Amino acid sequence: MLDKIAHYFDFQQRALNLQAYRAEVIGSNVANAETPYYKAVDFDFKAALLAQTEQQGRLSLAVTDPRHIASAPEGSAAVPLQYRSAVQPSLDGNTVDMDVERGAFADNALQYQTTLAFLNKRIGGLNAAIQGNGSGG
Repeated sequence: MLDKIAHYFDFQQRALNLQAYRAEVIGSNVANAETPYYKAVDFDFKAALLAQTEQQGRLSLAVTDPRHIASAPEGSAAVPLQYRSAVQPSLDGNTVDMDVERGAFADNALQYQTTLAFLNKRIGGLNAAIQGNGSGG
């Protein structure tokens, strides 16, 4: 029964994990805005979510020692980072554009909040079904 409920929330969980990882990537860009020769990076959210959704039914390897397999943060596995094209590169070779980063961060935050709203709605629906808020005809 619990595995069915977990499967019910799987898509939102994957989306939230990727959105949290994207916030980290954007935050790293902002933190390195003054670092000479730093190249701004990002990833294609749609492609990453599609790739993780396709991997849903695949089995993963059992890890007996953390030194055996290099682990990636949850939600960021197999997410290829790509360099952003510089809109206006600086003289020191840094390609971070704070306007682009602010826009990407705001867009990502809005998507994160939307995913939370969908998740909250699903939880409310399950809660109503469990409590039996119907008239019972």
